[in-house]
Amino acid sequence: MVALSLQGVQASPAQPQCQRPSSRGGRAAGVIRIRCGIAEPSGEPAPLGQKTRYNDGIFEKAFMTLFARKMEKFADPPAPAGKARENKGWWDWGYDYESFVDVSRRVMQRRSRIQQQQVVREVLLSMLPPGAPAQFRKLFPPTKWAAEFNAALTVPFFDWLVGPSEVMEVEINGVKQKSGVHIKKCRYLENSGCVGMCVNMCKIPTQDFFTNEFGLPLTMTPNFEDMSCDMVYGQAPPTFEEDPVSKQACYANICSMAKPSSSVCHKLQA
Repeated sequence: MVALSLQGVQASPAQPQCQRPSSRGGRAAGVIRIRCGIAEPSGEPAPLGQKTRYNDGIFEKAFMTLFARKMEKFADPPAPAGKARENKGWWDWGYDYESFVDVSRRVMQRRSRIQQQQVVREVLLSMLPPGAPAQFRKLFPPTKWAAEFNAALTVPFFDWLVGPSEVMEVEINGVKQKSGVHIKKCRYLENSGCVGMCVNMCKIPTQDFFTNEFGLPLTMTPNFEDMSCDMVYGQAPPTFEEDPVSKQACYANICSMAKPSSSVCHKLQA
């Protein structure tokens, strides 16, 4: 694992809106205005060791606030500096991405690996109407089409959570299909700098939710060298003990909860 440091990274003021080059013929010098996104001049995540700047809009902040408020009831109380958020209403958009990650970190405190995953499951279920998992199973049985459809939906709808991603072709049981999603540099991992948070609050509970609640297998493979991640719909995940992430060390230089003396992230052992 490479040693990372985000200290000293200076983020310039966010741009008023994200702009990306137009792909339409004859408009190479033009731009397409989109709701929000990466505020880097390149339109791509910042290089490893630098923090990517984002320009979040109302849609993104709505999801951040919704998820954060759902998790707050499981979280330890915020530090004194965060008390100003406690009295905000639902429509005050009181959570940016940093505070969303802070709630996740407070959920982890004093909980075992399994308990953290159970909290995420409860939060996800609370976001759905009654009977939604059963309806999902009827609409999306574990077929190639269902896997490819969900991969296509992941790219636009989870951009606020993980950053830019793209559909990729994968091979499952000898069959090639476009049911993979490559996350270029996971925003959640980049902002948390925490292996345990990635695994316990995202990877494992998301895999489990799709595989066991929705009946559509999903495997997520984070790359802790470059902070990218591959999601493969239609592929059953390995057990935790067989998964390489179970042996992953902490980001000792950037994680506030890291124990440098441990060869494996202690949040994966509890």
